[in-house]
Amino acid sequence: MAVTLFSRRYVPLLIHVLGWILLGYLLFFNQSLNSELKFPPLFWIRQVIFFALMVGVFYVNSQRLVPRLLLQGQTSQYILTLLGLILFVLIVLGGIEFGFDLPTKVHRVFHPDGFGKPKYYGWIQPTLFTIFLVLAISTSIAMLLKWQDDANLRTALEQAKTTSELSFLKAQINPHFFFNTLNNIYALTLIDVETAREALHRLSRMMRYVLYDTQSGTTLLSKELSFVSDYMQLMQLRLTDKVTVTLDTPSPLHDQPIAPMLLLPFVENAFKHGVSALHPSRIQIAIQQQQNTLVLDVHNTVFVEKAPSLEAGNGIGLTNTRRRLDLLYPGQYDLRINEHTMAGEYHVHLSLSLA
Repeated sequence: MAVTLFSRRYVPLLIHVLGWILLGYLLFFNQSLNSELKFPPLFWIRQVIFFALMVGVFYVNSQRLVPRLLLQGQTSQYILTLLGLILFVLIVLGGIEFGFDLPTKVHRVFHPDGFGKPKYYGWIQPTLFTIFLVLAISTSIAMLLKWQDDANLRTALEQAKTTSELSFLKAQINPHFFFNTLNNIYALTLIDVETAREALHRLSRMMRYVLYDTQSGTTLLSKELSFVSDYMQLMQLRLTDKVTVTLDTPSPLHDQPIAPMLLLPFVENAFKHGVSALHPSRIQIAIQQQQNTLVLDVHNTVFVEKAPSLEAGNGIGLTNTRRRLDLLYPGQYDLRINEHTMAGEYHVHLSLSLA
């Protein structure tokens, strides 16, 4: 984290410093390496002024012209302003060149014998090349920074949207589950008070899990499986002998982080639609671990009047769970639902990568 913070603060500054050192080397030190050439002091003053003008052109363009004109769609005004800026630089340097007859003085440095004629306009071409190069670099950097800012903003907005949507979906699942469970406990109070007390104790443990163990966005797989087991035992309290319920969990269990309450809707759906008080029914839940992949298989008896349809949107928990999977594990899960297997059962198969 410290390295990332350092790179964000100082790497851009270091790039600017190195860039100006390179330009300074070309304008000053490159000419001074040849000890046989003695440039007049006015030449170095001209180079200093040119260097200062290039610094000004660079930052005026990148900090003002590009953000306020080019990125705002005012291309014509941007081009006209650049032309005015270039003309200003040429006028300043031209005043120095011709006002102090600098071409003649520089010509004498290379030709002490006076041979040849001074090139009075020879400075224009390299000056224009340097100006255009500085403008191109500053415009590119400004556009790149704008693109990075936009990308960071989009990422932040997507993360905020995902976080809020996940909170909303989880908030929908939790009341959906507790609404059904409280109805079951209410029914138990009319039949067996001791059993109802046991159910309330189990429910309080489950509520503690929801309130305290699901706030960080992930929980341990062992806690999630314990929560599912508590739910199933709670639901079994109201079932008749006609219902067979089995739960198989990994042994030994390799604990891994997982989104909380992700498995519950599949189990809840089986109890909601696969149980009958009149006909024999079966709910079989098998959870396996294959290295970093969690595999959930839920089989339950199908009753026509209760048959769920995930694709049609019936069942708030299942629909929201698919949405949560899309948000939390994009491209990392495989969810298959067979509403009528060969055995006449409803089958949910979830393969989820927890790596």
